[in-house]
Amino acid sequence: MGICASSSHMITRKEGGGGMHWTSTAKIIHDDGRLQEFRQPVKAGQVLSDNANCFLCSSETMYVDSHVPHVPPDEELQLGQLYFLLPISKSQAPLSLQDLCSLAIKASIALGNHAAMRRKTAKSSPFHVDPSVKLSIGR
Repeated sequence: MGICASSSHMITRKEGGGGMHWTSTAKIIHDDGRLQEFRQPVKAGQVLSDNANCFLCSSETMYVDSHVPHVPPDEELQLGQLYFLLPISKSQAPLSLQDLCSLAIKASIALGNHAAMRRKTAKSSPFHVDPSVKLSIGR
């Protein structure tokens, strides 16, 4: 669908102290603009159980003048994908260009805020100190 582009990866530290690697996440933009992120696969029904009167849709399946397809409750959300959690009332009418633009702006703001927060956190603590490592200076 292409309403917005985002980086769906984040850098994490491998278990055991190895190097860094990229971890893909599934992101959900709530109707209030809040971003929810999952690092492991989760079923749509699990998200929906906490959000009565809502449905999930993939950003990849949203088109102007078409009804928005619901992600089935038994379907696993795909890592690297962006989803929207919308009120069921929005599933009754075809998606207008104005609706689509509004969702794109909402996603852009949520993803931008999320990226800014991650950069701020990275600047305040650029290094991870492992307390189990003992350093000795001198001989």
